[in-house]
Amino acid sequence: MTVELVEVPLHVKGWGISLPWGGFFRTSAGKLIDRFIRVQWTANARYPGSQWVAPLMMDRRDYLDVHKNPFFSHAEVGCWIAVKNGEDVGRIAAVSDAGWEKHHGDKVGYFGFFDCSDDQEVADALLAKATEFLRGQGRTDMVGPFDLSTNYQAGLLVDSFDKKPGVQMPYNPPYYETLILGSGLEQRKDLWQWWLSTGTPIPEKVVRVSEKVAKRNNVEIRQMDLAKWDDEVTKVLAIYNDAWDANWGFVPVGEEEFRHIAADLKMVVKPETALMAEVDGEPIAFCISIIDMNQALDGLNGSLVPTGLFKLLWRTEIKKDFVKRGRLIVMGVKSGYRRRGADSILFVETHRGANKLGWDGAEIGWTLDDNDMVNRAIESMHGTKIKTYRVFGRTL
Repeated sequence: MTVELVEVPLHVKGWGISLPWGGFFRTSAGKLIDRFIRVQWTANARYPGSQWVAPLMMDRRDYLDVHKNPFFSHAEVGCWIAVKNGEDVGRIAAVSDAGWEKHHGDKVGYFGFFDCSDDQEVADALLAKATEFLRGQGRTDMVGPFDLSTNYQAGLLVDSFDKKPGVQMPYNPPYYETLILGSGLEQRKDLWQWWLSTGTPIPEKVVRVSEKVAKRNNVEIRQMDLAKWDDEVTKVLAIYNDAWDANWGFVPVGEEEFRHIAADLKMVVKPETALMAEVDGEPIAFCISIIDMNQALDGLNGSLVPTGLFKLLWRTEIKKDFVKRGRLIVMGVKSGYRRRGADSILFVETHRGANKLGWDGAEIGWTLDDNDMVNRAIESMHGTKIKTYRVFGRTL
């Protein structure tokens, strides 16, 4: 039986209408987008040991809405559903991002949203379609999976399939790597996820040295003011694009896109773990950790109706100790201020903040496998590597 690929039209306007009683009316285009999203549900349901936590369906719709997500203003994106024997058995997206070429100077495109039944024929058809699309866009290389770039979810999980994913981190069945390699792609980069327990004290030497170096360089740490979140976001953006500029795969984020991302972060961030480092009043580094909403979303199957909303409110607003972990989602130190103690003292203060919040610990990352300075710093605080996410690629 051959594999049929159904294109998903992202650019159609008005593909859904929210109803007052919580329902959602879908146009034919909207139904296709829902089918595309739901392939992830089907793929994980087929894997008996899946630890996947379903995201909210409403969030996934907004994420793929080209009229809401500013990412689409600088990228051409194609999406397809694979159908075999009348069933949706896979999906993929191909992304031609002008931001990558502008920053890196080469013609690399991405594939992402890769989900698939354990069927090499289906995987081959999906990856061939992504390759065809990117060639048509003038791309000469393809890397992924990225949903939609490295500024969002990146990499394919290749180990630790028995662990729940942290918030905004990928999860997939273990056979995906075999399928991707079987389609002729090769490993390009590994991304590491870490765990730091609040029950494991940071070594006194690390605390002493970080505080000494910070004092010597006049580094002061403060909590971000969530009441002035827009102002804080402006400061974070300036540091973020500077700090990550030379990192593999990084694409600078524009202000509109960054504020769109930050609006979601504000809902899951706590002042104790949203920290800014300043020298003489100038912001030079930041560190943001968020609550692991996957603990609160687990078991809701991506829906807030009929009882999901009440469960979510109970877990996040009433039973305050239900969510017991966080994720250090992003950190950056401005060029010219590295190796001056800001990163170490931010780690220490984040650990203290997580303790105050009653967290058992937090995931850190991801980090690049060859970012020795950051990885050694995490290890010095007794952080342990817990997951590996792999990026693959092929020349087109």
